[in-house]
Amino acid sequence: MPDRTERPPRRSPLAMAVLLLLTDEPLHPYGLRQRIQEWDKDRVINVSQRNAIYQTIDRLVRSGLITVLETTRQDKRPERTVYQATDEGVAIAKRWLREMLASPVPEYPEFPAALAFIQALPGQTVLDALEARLAALEANIVKLDKEVADRIADIPGGVDRIYLVEIDYQQAMWRAEVTWVRQLIDDLRSRNRRPKSR
Repeated sequence: MPDRTERPPRRSPLAMAVLLLLTDEPLHPYGLRQRIQEWDKDRVINVSQRNAIYQTIDRLVRSGLITVLETTRQDKRPERTVYQATDEGVAIAKRWLREMLASPVPEYPEFPAALAFIQALPGQTVLDALEARLAALEANIVKLDKEVADRIADIPGGVDRIYLVEIDYQQAMWRAEVTWVRQLIDDLRSRNRRPKSR
């Protein structure tokens, strides 16, 4: 029985994804992680740490948002527990999805944090790092364009944009960042060329 004194878990992309996938069909933790990866959702849902799925499932079970459907064992393999979303879990997942779509919230990625302390490095070191970032961003854009083109090439009629919208967003963000980083590099270079005032 879930502990109903516990508040619903904090909203997170992984918790939302788990709930929505379990709304579609009951799955075990490995199956959830595999589905996220098969559908390329691991570009936007962090499942690099396998334990994160188990921790998220544990919190969702304690909150009554998912429940155990069955636990089975095949041969000498470990037990496999299959979960499904509860009605409350489905409702909360859809509410989280609406909120995530509608409301921008502060996020704390590494790059802006590094920019906040950019003055701690010598100017040329900063320029070298930004040039490396620019090259990596441009390579990421080309690589992702090719991966998407290769994946949809064999699908008759192509793929509806709605199924690739997070990739489209990622590409748009990378392209915007390329433009911004280029401008920053140009600005820093021009500052370095200016004569120092006495």
